[in-house]
Amino acid sequence: MFVINTYNHIGKAGLDLYSPEMYSITEKLDRADAVMVHSAPLHDVQFPETLKAIVRVGAGVNTIPVERCTEEGICVFNTPGGNANAVKELAIAAMITMVRNVPAASAWVKSLKTPEPTKEVEKGKEVFRGPEIMGKKIGVIGVGAIGSRMARACSDLGMEVVGYDPYLSASRKKELRGFIQMLDQVSDLYRTCDFITVHVPLNDQNRDMIGEKEISQMKDGVYLINYARGPIINNEAVVSALRSGKVKGLATDFPTSEQLQLDSVVATPHLGAGTPEADENCAVMAARQIMDYLENGNIQNSVNLPDVSFPRTDGPRITLIHRNRPGMLGTITETVSSYGINIENLVNRSLGSVAYTMLDFLDEIPAEILTALSSKDGILKARQL
Repeated sequence: MFVINTYNHIGKAGLDLYSPEMYSITEKLDRADAVMVHSAPLHDVQFPETLKAIVRVGAGVNTIPVERCTEEGICVFNTPGGNANAVKELAIAAMITMVRNVPAASAWVKSLKTPEPTKEVEKGKEVFRGPEIMGKKIGVIGVGAIGSRMARACSDLGMEVVGYDPYLSASRKKELRGFIQMLDQVSDLYRTCDFITVHVPLNDQNRDMIGEKEISQMKDGVYLINYARGPIINNEAVVSALRSGKVKGLATDFPTSEQLQLDSVVATPHLGAGTPEADENCAVMAARQIMDYLENGNIQNSVNLPDVSFPRTDGPRITLIHRNRPGMLGTITETVSSYGINIENLVNRSLGSVAYTMLDFLDEIPAEILTALSSKDGILKARQL
């Protein structure tokens, strides 16, 4: 029986997918085969040797020690796209709320003490007037599951949409060209856009991606939307630009204490993915990925291992997480053949410095093969399914 540890509340639709005959759900980590987690920080957590997988029920994995997991042979998954609609909707709402000065206008109206506030409202409304977004130009940085939805919605609202994503394939760019123009240089996006929205993961490469230099290239009075992760936009730089008026407004799901002191900031408390629908979508995706990995060794939506999916034979399967270096595949096949066992099917994929190999057999194999493979230099984890 597989043991699934839930670190946070996980949507019932996902947990219901686990057959009670094969899976046990627990809040204890000590014997877990897999962990399901939302945003609880795991960097200081010591994982048991039994742990084979961690799935982030959401997109961002900055709370998970991904590199350490790789060294310990733990596959880390996320659920891209499961909460994309929820984030898109709130980012759109925050953008419109910001440009039309809704928070300040609402607070002012509520402060009126007269029995009939109509006349007061008519006198004061001019202070809170803001422009429409229709006809304005928005730049989308990161055109993945969320960014592409954001781009389409903005296009449907009558905005001119340009995008920048150096990792987008040519075929995907072709699919999106009906509602977004992709740019080769992000500087062109900074220079020409009235609104800029970011939808990229937080990692070492993207931390402080938008700082003083990037903001200086933008149009005066630009609006920024950050519903990805806070540190993607440098806090000191954006606060300075908001105070000077270079940036007219910031809508963010990750406000800092300095940003909260500014009237030009519209802030929400990390609500982007916080809908019942997103919770259920991500939980279902997460559970299916975990089950396929534990039962079949297949990998989909991993952030530290290559995606691999291969139909099972009727016999046993061995999966290996190992270093991606010359001679490793030969070591694996030579070790197996030394026992006089034939490999029916073999699939090998790599991702940077790590690789993943699946071996299928028609006949039963001795337990010593797994022990022998596990002892080889460069093998991080070996499993028999």
